[in-house]
Amino acid sequence: MSARSERTEHTPRRTFLKGAAFGAAGLGAAAAAGCERSGAAPSPAVRPVERTQAFASYVALDLQTDTTAQTDDLLRTLAARVRQLQTEHVPASVGISAPPSDSGTLGPVVAPDGLVINMGYGATFFDHAHGDRKPKGIKAMREFEDDALDRSKCHGDMLLEIRADQQDVVVHALRELTRATRGGLTVRWRQEGSSPPPRPDGAPRNHFGFKDGTSNPTGADFDSLVWIDEPTQPWTRGGTFLVVRLIRMLTEFWDRVSISEQENMFGRVRTTGAPLDGDHESDAPRFEDDPSGDIIPLTAHMRLANPRTSDTDRSRIFRRAYNYTGGADANGNLDLGLVFTCLQRDIEAQFEATQERLEGEPLTDYISPIGGGYFYLPPRDAGSGISTTGGIL
Repeated sequence: MSARSERTEHTPRRTFLKGAAFGAAGLGAAAAAGCERSGAAPSPAVRPVERTQAFASYVALDLQTDTTAQTDDLLRTLAARVRQLQTEHVPASVGISAPPSDSGTLGPVVAPDGLVINMGYGATFFDHAHGDRKPKGIKAMREFEDDALDRSKCHGDMLLEIRADQQDVVVHALRELTRATRGGLTVRWRQEGSSPPPRPDGAPRNHFGFKDGTSNPTGADFDSLVWIDEPTQPWTRGGTFLVVRLIRMLTEFWDRVSISEQENMFGRVRTTGAPLDGDHESDAPRFEDDPSGDIIPLTAHMRLANPRTSDTDRSRIFRRAYNYTGGADANGNLDLGLVFTCLQRDIEAQFEATQERLEGEPLTDYISPIGGGYFYLPPRDAGSGISTTGGIL
């Protein structure tokens, strides 16, 4: 079965009806993936790494357009609305006989309040439009041995990553973007998330009570680990690949496990976040001094995910995670989990290589990956109408 045939065809394709209030003004002639670029992509080294906003929404979408021209028109409209939402403004007055130009949930003045919106492109987007610009390495999300994927929560032609400091700002942006593109895009799946404040400091904690995101590439490592630099596809230089994984956390079972066993599964002290052979969260584990795993077990998550060897150094990823809280399942168990995301220049050599090392780890008894997808994030200044946030992180 082709990646395209896995799509959920829940709405017939039809012509995209562009809202008059949200036209393509300001984007110039190059507004869609594959259009002519107005200059070379910027050096990846100059890209900023944005902070993690407190709230996020990950929304996978399917195209309902019939032609490449309609898809390009949709992207122009979407990008124009993104730019407007990221600028403080008073919504346009359309008179008393027309629907309002804005939902009004943020009041009479729309303020960004830390709003970041990234647009990602799945493999099936390029099967639908601009196939000649399909980046090497983008494909449908792989299913791993320990996954329990719900097909209705996987893949997507496009992805909107919406983050802000307030939840109502995220929801407002989502409503306005889906309204502006109604008829051209339909929601495939959606997951909300939040990032709690550090308790007491350092990285935020997940639903298991452990710090999440302690060790990440920084500085010059971004050039070699995150930003794409494919010589045969120069238009992708400075872009990256985003992996999203929806992971349910089986907290009812986890809460019955002793603290020592929990810490051995992660390889870290729950209270401080320090590796089991260290004192502080930022301490690097000394695996070379513990080859038999007497202190940090050989099966510990941190040891498998990043063994800190020369052979595995190039498989590191940049991680960002959000906790999610849902309802309850049919058995009355709480639906709690993690929206795990990571950036890398090579999905197979980095994310998938890491997942292969983690297969069968003890932690798999307490987590259940249920959905997500792989998406391409274009370079910031590619003139594509795709990355409109002043930074794709």
